[in-house]
Amino acid sequence: MALLIRNGEIVTASTRAIADIRCDGETITAIGRDLEAPAGAEEIDASGKLVFPGFVDPHTHIHLPFMGTFAKDTYTTASRAALVGGTTCFIDFCIPERDEDPRVALETWRAKSDGQSACDYSFHIAVTRFDDAVADALREIVREGITSFKVFLAYKGAFGIDDEALYRTLALARSLGVLTCAHCENEDAIALEQARLLAAGETGPGAHHESRPPIVEAEGVHHLVTFAELTGAPVYIVHLSCAEALDIAVRAKHRGVAVTVETLIQYLLLDKSWAERPNFEGAKYVMSPPLRDATNQRVLWDAIRHGAIDVVATDHAPFDFADQKTMGRDDFTKIPNGIPSLENRVELLYTHGPAAGRIDLHRFVDVASTQPAKRFGLFPRKGSIQVGSDADLVVWDPARRRTITASEQEMNVDYNPFEGFEIVGGADVVTVRGEVAVRDGAFVGTIGRGRFVAREPNAVG
Repeated sequence: MALLIRNGEIVTASTRAIADIRCDGETITAIGRDLEAPAGAEEIDASGKLVFPGFVDPHTHIHLPFMGTFAKDTYTTASRAALVGGTTCFIDFCIPERDEDPRVALETWRAKSDGQSACDYSFHIAVTRFDDAVADALREIVREGITSFKVFLAYKGAFGIDDEALYRTLALARSLGVLTCAHCENEDAIALEQARLLAAGETGPGAHHESRPPIVEAEGVHHLVTFAELTGAPVYIVHLSCAEALDIAVRAKHRGVAVTVETLIQYLLLDKSWAERPNFEGAKYVMSPPLRDATNQRVLWDAIRHGAIDVVATDHAPFDFADQKTMGRDDFTKIPNGIPSLENRVELLYTHGPAAGRIDLHRFVDVASTQPAKRFGLFPRKGSIQVGSDADLVVWDPARRRTITASEQEMNVDYNPFEGFEIVGGADVVTVRGEVAVRDGAFVGTIGRGRFVAREPNAVG
């Protein structure tokens, strides 16, 4: 299999030039002007278009048992959605039950994914309890190429862990060279606020935000970085949503704590008023941490531009509105948390980022492709356009225009939180290790082409 992409403007996190890209087999073998096409190669003319490294989403929930139900996507539907949006690799969270051996949970996730994905993928392993048996299992899992942990400082009685487990997880992670991702809130404060609001008759989706205000997230970030500083472990703050939490993370960075900060595309574009919509429509926008006051959006964009925020991801967690979100119609604490966004992250970030002048193209590539690959041991195989890298490429048409609508999406869910948003630019051609998976913006790939990507420990913060 050979491929030659001609005359595109190649944009990486640090470079920009018009050139050809030659791919032989699964890798990039040459970059330059007027390259000779190998015999039998497919040639793609990218004149007038941009060529990006395949985008990497480090935060998805494809298989997710949660709050008495399951996320709606499969690895087949999710990978199709990822690819048409320009994402060629995602990292999914494997979350064991509290009393489950992590290796057994991983077998479940592998059974769901093996042979079912059209794009490459990897896993994070969540730590929902910590003892010597779990520690042994985690060491074995790291040897298998899953080199990132996840802890929850939320969801009391379910996924949340106590301080002893947090300390021991971080200490183990440091010894193994593993990066620990953390959901930062204060689970006890949330539980108390939820009880108070329900007792007062506040049962609707809008109360979700009031039960976990910005100070609760900020306290969770402070809690995490305190333990990170104590143990010397690098940490990765997932889905940071507000100025209060960002301030604490930045202060920790400045005093030398190894902290990576991730925000989500929804926090950049939606605010808490969406979760307050009448007739229970707000339930579509219930997630944790919740959507914040719109004043936070400028703060987050500025932090992306200046490097205080390192990654823009999705926390993709699709639940149908019709028969899953409605589980919490009379009690906001029972609304499954999460929204679908895997398909639209890149085009929304481009539309409201470089196309709107908020960030440049290099920062766009950096936060959506290169930094996720670097932080999680995928670079330079992923997240880069260079000789020897996987031929995961996105030919981007800046002239493409469309309107987001659920009726045309690949995601297997009955709504789109960005319904009606106008999009500037889009993926015209997408390749997965040299094979065309998207053509003219439509999926043409091969289910099963995607494979698990083992990673080496290289924890950085």
